[in-house]
Amino acid sequence: MEAVGSCLTNKYSEGLPGKRYYGGNEHIDELETLCQKRALAAFHLDEQKWGVNVQPLSGSPANFEVYTAILKPHDRIMGLDLPHGGHLSHGFMTPKRRVSGTSIYFESMPYRLDESTGLVDYEMLEKTATLFRPKLIIAGASAYPRDFDYPRMRKIADGVGAFLMMDMAHISGLVAASVVGNPFDYCDIVTTTTHKSLRGPRGGMIFFKKDPVLGIELESAINNAVFPGLQGLDGARVEKILDMASITLNKNSVPGDKSALVPGGIRIGSPAMTTRGFTEKEFIYIAEFIHEGVQLTHEIKQAVTSGSKVQDFIKYVASSDFGFTAQVSDLRKRVEALTTQFPIPGL
Repeated sequence: MEAVGSCLTNKYSEGLPGKRYYGGNEHIDELETLCQKRALAAFHLDEQKWGVNVQPLSGSPANFEVYTAILKPHDRIMGLDLPHGGHLSHGFMTPKRRVSGTSIYFESMPYRLDESTGLVDYEMLEKTATLFRPKLIIAGASAYPRDFDYPRMRKIADGVGAFLMMDMAHISGLVAASVVGNPFDYCDIVTTTTHKSLRGPRGGMIFFKKDPVLGIELESAINNAVFPGLQGLDGARVEKILDMASITLNKNSVPGDKSALVPGGIRIGSPAMTTRGFTEKEFIYIAEFIHEGVQLTHEIKQAVTSGSKVQDFIKYVASSDFGFTAQVSDLRKRVEALTTQFPIPGL
C-alpha cells in the first residue's frame, strides 16, 4: 500500500524506461526496470529470450493491449467460451450482443469443453481452428480447474499459423511455484494479473518472446474450483446466502447453463485465505461451511412462495418474513470464529 499510494502515482510516465514522452522520470525508470527484472526472475525466464511489460492496470487491459499489438481490427481469435469457464476478455459474445470490447473489435469463435469429461475438447478445437483460421488462440480461463495441454495447443496454433497466448491470471502463483504446467515453454505471449494467486498488489503484466515477428518486445492455493450441479439450485441464490454468512464468492456459469445471470455454479478463489495463513485443515472447514450454505439455500428456496425468480428469492431474504435468520446467523458466527484467527495482513 505504501508503494501504490505514494507520490509515484502523481507523475505522467508515458512510454517505456529510457523512452518517456515526459521528462523527470528517472526514478520511475529505475523502479519499472527493477519490476521487470523481478517479474522475469519470478517465472525463471531468460531475459535474453523474454521481455515483460509491467504497466497494465489489470488483466483485461493487458489482454486488450496484446490484441491491439499483434492483430488488426476484425482479425480472428479463439478463446474458451465464457459459459465453459473462459474469461469475458477472450472474445465472448451472445447471438444478440457483442459483450466485450474484444468481441466488438475482433471476430471470435469460442472453443468449449467436452461436457462428458469437463476437459477442453482439443479435437473439436483443432477442427474448428482449421475451418476458422484464427490469428490468435488463447489458452487460460476464469473458471476452469484443470491444467491446459500446451503442447497440443501449440500444435494446433502452428497448424493454422496462429499466435498462442496464455492468460494465466488465475494460476500465475502456481506457475511461478512450478506446480502446474509451464506456459512459457510453448506460448508466444503470456499475460497475468499480479493480485490473484501471485498475491501482489493490483496490476497486470505481459510477457512476450523477444521475437520480431510478434512486434512487441503454492500448491495450497489451487484457484477457482467450480462447483456445478447445486442440487437444483443456482449460483446466484447460493452466492447471496453465503455472503450473508460472511463467505464471499461469486456465481459462475458451467457447461449447460442457459443464462450467465442465473448460472448453475459458484467460483471459489483460495489465494486470499492462503495469504492469511490457512492450511488444508482450515480449507476443509471452509468446504463444510460452503456445503452447509448450499443446503440452507435449498431450504430457503423451498420456502419462497411469492415466485420462482431470483429476484423473488432476494426479496424474501431481505423481508421481515424471512424465517431463516437464526440459521444464517449461526453459520456466520462459526465462519467468523474461524477466520478471525487469521488476521488480514496490514490490518
